[in-house]
Amino acid sequence: MSPAGPVVIEARRLGKVYGIGRAPIVALKDISFAVEEGSFVSLVGPSGCGKSTLLQVLAGLVPSTSGEVLVDGVALRRPAPEKISVMFQDATLLPWKRISENVEFPLQVRGMKAAERRHRAAEMLSLVGLADFAGRYPHELSGGMRQRVSIARALAPDPRIMLMDEPFGALDEQTRIKMGHELLHIWEKTGKTIFFITHSLTEALFLADTVLVMSHRPGQIVGTLEAGLPRPRTYEIIGSAEFGVARNRIWKLISQEDREANSKGMASL
Repeated sequence: MSPAGPVVIEARRLGKVYGIGRAPIVALKDISFAVEEGSFVSLVGPSGCGKSTLLQVLAGLVPSTSGEVLVDGVALRRPAPEKISVMFQDATLLPWKRISENVEFPLQVRGMKAAERRHRAAEMLSLVGLADFAGRYPHELSGGMRQRVSIARALAPDPRIMLMDEPFGALDEQTRIKMGHELLHIWEKTGKTIFFITHSLTEALFLADTVLVMSHRPGQIVGTLEAGLPRPRTYEIIGSAEFGVARNRIWKLISQEDREANSKGMASL
């Protein structure tokens, strides 16, 4: 993996309000951060704090109410699939297409020639360890395998940035840890920039070098933690003292935010 480089995606004072003019809901408020090329950044926060909304704004799928997203220093006005791939919790594979055809699909939409996209799909399936399953259908694969197909599909257009919204959230813990380890292998091999949303503090720390912590709604960044853990990461590091210390630092930020949110709620009664 290449070392982190220049800033590739940046949020500048992002805000998102729904229902302006009538009982508005402030989903995001004054969010700013920068992600360097080749880095792995995780985002954690309580349910309903706006994590998924933030990812959609970063992808250009939803416009912000205020502030802006910059990609390579240029304001993002619409989705940019040539630079940014998005992966959600549901693999969203097309059930009537074979696995190789699912990986080829974004390339087909772009008009890539059949031979070229088949070659690219084969490369990506090999990368995620599913070369032998190219001719199968999604229902023939396990949940973890379908998510690996989803990763292959996201990588197929060769984006610089991968935005991942709890992609392993529906998996059992054992499969989730295994998938995280495989994702790190893919990241180290490809050098992609990854922005990864998760509810799991353990997952956030195991994967990323930088962890952003969001508050309750309206979502704000209330802390940034540099994990400071050695790479390459192995399962054993989860049980280490340094991992526990880093996890406790994130938990303190979240606990403090919970107390403040509860205090505000009591004060409004």
